[in-house]
Amino acid sequence: MEFTVAVLCVISGLAAGSFGGYTYHKKSEEKKIRGALSESERIIRDATKKAENAKRDILAEGKEEVIRLRQELDRDTKDRRAELQRSERRLEQKEENLDRKIENISRKEEDLKNRNEQVQEKLDRLSTQEQELIEKLEQIAQLTRDEARTQLLSEVEAEANHLIGLRLKELEERAKRDADRKAQDILATAIQRCSVDYASDAVVSVVTLPSEEMKGRIIGREGRNIRAFETLTGVDLIVDDTPEAVTLSSFDPVRREVARLSLERLVVDGRIHPARIEEIIERAEKDVQVQIIETAEEALLETGIKNMHGELSKLIGQLRYRTSYGQNALTHSLEVAHLAGVMAAELGLDELKARRAGLLHDIGKAVDHQIEGPHAKIGADFAKRYGEAPDIVNAIASHHEDEEPQTIYALLVAAADAVSASRPGARRESLDAYVKRLEKLEEVAKAFSGVSKAYAIQAGREVRVAVAPEVADEGEMQKLAYDIARKIEEELRYPGQIKVTLIKETRAVEYAK
Repeated sequence: MEFTVAVLCVISGLAAGSFGGYTYHKKSEEKKIRGALSESERIIRDATKKAENAKRDILAEGKEEVIRLRQELDRDTKDRRAELQRSERRLEQKEENLDRKIENISRKEEDLKNRNEQVQEKLDRLSTQEQELIEKLEQIAQLTRDEARTQLLSEVEAEANHLIGLRLKELEERAKRDADRKAQDILATAIQRCSVDYASDAVVSVVTLPSEEMKGRIIGREGRNIRAFETLTGVDLIVDDTPEAVTLSSFDPVRREVARLSLERLVVDGRIHPARIEEIIERAEKDVQVQIIETAEEALLETGIKNMHGELSKLIGQLRYRTSYGQNALTHSLEVAHLAGVMAAELGLDELKARRAGLLHDIGKAVDHQIEGPHAKIGADFAKRYGEAPDIVNAIASHHEDEEPQTIYALLVAAADAVSASRPGARRESLDAYVKRLEKLEEVAKAFSGVSKAYAIQAGREVRVAVAPEVADEGEMQKLAYDIARKIEEELRYPGQIKVTLIKETRAVEYAK
């Protein structure tokens, strides 16, 4: 019991102590809270006071700024108003000036209009007076205005043409004198520097035999040897009454050379029969082809020409066996090449191009027995086909005036060709034989009915035939040209070809009495 009381006393004491401590602590906390509240109220009062002071300062500054901005705005407004007033005064002045100018322009336009009317009236009066004067002049001269103008122009034109003709004639004569003198100097220099032999080579067409008995061996039993020889070579072998000689005839110079070499070797060998003939001819053809290539290479080396197509080189080599009036075609071509080159050098032109054109100018003669047409055109076609320049092709085509020369090189080649062919000893045809050939050509043409006159021109390469007016049909003229050409082929011997040109002219003549 006591223990219980004691425990209760202890518990009561503890409870009282705890309550007392709690009470003391609560009072202390409340005191602190009141102090904090007082402090916060003080801080709030201070902050409120500071905020009101700052507000008053800001409001004061704002009012000052507003006053300042308003003053600036007033000043700007005043300046702009003054500027606008000045602009308005300037515009008013300009409008007044424009009004004055418009008024002046209107007065001037009115004055110009009046003057134009006055001028037009004067022009009308002058036109009327001019027409009256023209009519009076026409009555006096008995010519209309157009007729007088035409007559005056005709007289002036005639006088001008006369003066121009005199001046042109004077200039032409002076240029001709200077050109002739210069051309003579160039030709003299070229001929002096180009020295060649006067004697011309000729292709041998007669083979000498050791005896008459050899003719029989050549003919063979029942003519088998001569038939085999002619068949394989394409050459006619003529065994006539000429002692110890036979003649080879062919239009192909290369074939004739093959036949000549073959026959000479057969005669030396003595074994003449078809098999041996074929063997010898094959060997001779190979030898001739080698000679052609070597000859072409020598010609190109002599003239300094490079980059020549193989087929053109071969044609140059074949000219070795071609002659024209006894003049060797290759020698002639080389001479023309050198002459053209020298003349080109004297004129300051391309010497190599001139030599090239001169060397190629007669290549058509190498195949003119196979292809119809003038050798100049044939050669030009070959040169064009194998890539020669257009000026080279034109020089080849025009050296006998078959085409118009288009470059100076064409003229140089034609001049060199004429010099080479006309120098003494170059060709064997005498003047008498040449004249007789031309006369015979004219006689053949005149022998036909309907032909009034005939003229051989271009050294016998062309014949111009004047046809009588009664031959009116074109078919008849074409038939007549054909007949004349065939007759010339039958009766004349000539190199190359001859052009037959028919001309028909109708004249009406009457006399005023």
